[in-house]
Amino acid sequence: MNNDFALTESTYYILLSLYEPQHGYGIMQRTEELSGGRVRLAAGTLYGALSSMSEKGWIQLLPGESGGRKKEYCLTAQGLLALKNELDRLKELVANGEKILGGNDNG
Repeated sequence: MNNDFALTESTYYILLSLYEPQHGYGIMQRTEELSGGRVRLAAGTLYGALSSMSEKGWIQLLPGESGGRKKEYCLTAQGLLALKNELDRLKELVANGEKILGGNDNG
């Protein structure tokens, strides 16, 4: 497992949203839906994150129709790996918490 970084919740949900190609507004909607409304992305935040993820090679812009305004993005193999590494990291966090707190209902 790659322990070099932890994804932010926003980044995690954006990558998860891109398991199937999406345009920006679709990513915003899916992220909010998956997070139960906890993560709401403003357009500027989303496009800054998409730019950063694109530079890291985690996502790519799909070729669009000429003259089309909607840009569609998809996850790359490298992005899928980052997502899976984060899922493994989160599972470890939960397992450690359950090991220590387990059936303790006093907390």
